[in-house]
Amino acid sequence: MKAILLLANGQIFEGESLGLPGTTIGEVVFATGMVGFEETLTDPSYYGQIITQTYPLIGNYGMNSQDKESGRVWARGYIVREACTAPSNFRCEMTLDAFLKDNGVVGIQGLDTRRLTRVLRESGVMNGAITTEYDKMDQAARADLMARIRGYAVTDAVVSVTCEERTEHNIGGAPHVALLDFGCKTNILRCLVKRGCHVTVLPSTTTPEELAALAPDGLMLSNGPGDPAENVDLIARLRVMLDSGIPTFGICLGHQLTALAAGASTTKLKYGHRGANQPVTQVGTHRTYITSQNHGYAVVGESLPAQVGAVSHVNANDGTCEGVQYSQWNCFTVQFHPEACGGPRDTEFLFDTFIQRINESKEDRHA
Repeated sequence: MKAILLLANGQIFEGESLGLPGTTIGEVVFATGMVGFEETLTDPSYYGQIITQTYPLIGNYGMNSQDKESGRVWARGYIVREACTAPSNFRCEMTLDAFLKDNGVVGIQGLDTRRLTRVLRESGVMNGAITTEYDKMDQAARADLMARIRGYAVTDAVVSVTCEERTEHNIGGAPHVALLDFGCKTNILRCLVKRGCHVTVLPSTTTPEELAALAPDGLMLSNGPGDPAENVDLIARLRVMLDSGIPTFGICLGHQLTALAAGASTTKLKYGHRGANQPVTQVGTHRTYITSQNHGYAVVGESLPAQVGAVSHVNANDGTCEGVQYSQWNCFTVQFHPEACGGPRDTEFLFDTFIQRINESKEDRHA
């Protein structure tokens, strides 16, 4: 079945239907990972977006029920050059096409993803629609579709993806970590449980009083979607939590929200950082890590007040802020994903750093 991608600038890319037929509208972005397509599709950080995979063959090792980063697909659409129809892997349970159909995702394959990526790099991310219904539309319907594309915006992202109620994991473990869910990837939870932690996952609406009543040893701030500055009330609550002195580790959106709570600002990147090959340099050293990333906004490092903290990591490609070490709070944050699956895992040691901080804080309190 024929499908097209229609961009907000009027460009049309023709291809074939992948997944569910129909029409979907979202923000079109590109991701450079060669693997991890199931994790990408189920990452809540992609809420409201249509994902373009730059690698030309996707689905070659199939889909399974173990590699999901959440319980559903959050992306609004999926774009690939070629979807593998005969995957080869002992863990494979279904093809990419079947997975998309099962999850109600509209996709497209067979178009020139290299050309599309160059458009997004030059013009910046833009809204678009994938549709199998374009040829059946009259002029008025096409004009209406274009109006809906240009008017689309990703809003209320965090409240749309956060958990509805708290859950407990590895009860009896230590230390006890409260994980604020802004759109948390499952592997953040796995990384904490693997280190013996008792983890309480909390909705983003949790108040400072509710957190204090829980009396955790540490606070984990998860990844998540959308414009961080939109979350005014959440930022205010987070500031109170951090003022309590609790050892805190923030990832991605958690990093951005913490910076906003500290008085810094954020900015929307032209086309974002999405992929498993982003080089990040630790400030003051010659050490560079290869990281997995997925974000369209960044902390403006120069806007961070000197008395509250300092930039600890920068992107080696464009110099944007990739981490902050706080002096005002017992807190450090990173923009990249140390928990990344399918990798790289160069920075997973940061979870050990977090546990060490918690233990040191407990020793100080008991001294």
